[in-house]
Amino acid sequence: MPPAASSEPLWPLARSLPALTGRGQDRLALHLPAHRRGRGAPGGDPRGLPWHLDLPELPAIGGPLEADGAVAASQRRLAACVGAAHSWYGVNGASGLLQAALLAAVPPGGRVLLPRNLHRSLLHGCVLGQLRPVLYSPPFDTATGLWLPPTAAQLEAWLPRVLASGPLDLLVLLSPTYQGRAAALADLVALAHAASVPVLVDEAHGGHFDLAADLPPAALASGADLVVQSLAKSLGSLAQTAVLHHQGARIAVEAVERSLGWLQTSSPSLPLLLAAERSIAWAWGAAGRRRLGRRLGQAGRLATALRDRGLPLLPSDDPLRLVLATAPLGWDGPAADAWLLERGVIAECPEVLSLTFCLGLGPVRGLARPLGRALAALAMAGGAAPPALAPLPHPDLAEPELAPGLAWRAPSRPLPLAEAEGEVVAEPLCPYPPGIPLLLPGERIGGATVAWLQDLQRRWHGQIADTVRVLA
Repeated sequence: MPPAASSEPLWPLARSLPALTGRGQDRLALHLPAHRRGRGAPGGDPRGLPWHLDLPELPAIGGPLEADGAVAASQRRLAACVGAAHSWYGVNGASGLLQAALLAAVPPGGRVLLPRNLHRSLLHGCVLGQLRPVLYSPPFDTATGLWLPPTAAQLEAWLPRVLASGPLDLLVLLSPTYQGRAAALADLVALAHAASVPVLVDEAHGGHFDLAADLPPAALASGADLVVQSLAKSLGSLAQTAVLHHQGARIAVEAVERSLGWLQTSSPSLPLLLAAERSIAWAWGAAGRRRLGRRLGQAGRLATALRDRGLPLLPSDDPLRLVLATAPLGWDGPAADAWLLERGVIAECPEVLSLTFCLGLGPVRGLARPLGRALAALAMAGGAAPPALAPLPHPDLAEPELAPGLAWRAPSRPLPLAEAEGEVVAEPLCPYPPGIPLLLPGERIGGATVAWLQDLQRRWHGQIADTVRVLA
């Protein structure tokens, strides 16, 4: 993965590589990793994989938590680009950075207000940090089975109720959702800050850059204290690359660096760091802006062409995500996904009553005809429209009876889902994708919840287990 030829000025990490990886630099490189810059690669042939770039934290390179070196310089330039006070690369995904952000903001035993459609990494962070989650339920569309962003009016009503039962250390907002629906972040963040509550925004699913307008990412522009982004999901970087941004004085930068040290690897992958830097450098350069502009235009025309064929695309604030409502076509989401997969059309995320297609930054031109034909054939093969889902059985605010970390570590037993009413959950019930726990450890299962989950179980074709672990 050598630096690509480009008229754009190189960022610090890419600029440092030629002196470290040039001819002859590997002969006396007697350091880890054990493949010796590819000379000892498995099978003896390093071609096709960037073995020669897999370097340790040499002084010229450093690492995400080092004050000096190319990585530190790259992170400073990234922060300046997006308008953050501090930025850090992560190489174990947005998941690891979300957990680090959570532990930086909330002390053991502290309370955090989380969306019911949280990613499981945040649940894991609560377990690791011995935190007490309070769950809020954003609007849920029963016709599509999708969560929508919370409104300012809802948060304004929720915050006093949560604070009445004790201090609140952090609010977590998810924007955009997996399907590209964005929240009114500025209003939500202002409400939290007025109540002296810091805000972490999980922006991992996209919407990072308004390149055409030279604006910072939406979550940073809203004033959020911590923001996590996945570079792999919207900027074309490699899987596991992500960034964490920090601004303001509500959360100490020293606390963020400490938690990153707890949860990030002490041997960060240079190829992943380079991929992260390159994706951002490209996006903020002229070539990236031009390509993104073309892709957005092509995506808009593709969506229009599909709607003109009568295909039910759902609203999305991300033009590069197409969300198809499958119920009007006579399909549930998993069955439609399986039907399309057999015909070479691979969706990103089948939900109970929808499919999401991620266009990414690849070419979009020419997709309208084959994708339109495939979806029209799907509609022709459909049967009766599946019914809407029942309303969400959870209250708008809920706090598990037992802290998730205690419940998950407690003695437990398996129980058929049909017999679980009244029991306390010991392990999360978490179908994939997209990794949203439907039940959290420490929650007590009500009868309406059992019925709702059984309905999902029938529709989701094996994604939900027949049994659930409950406290013994």
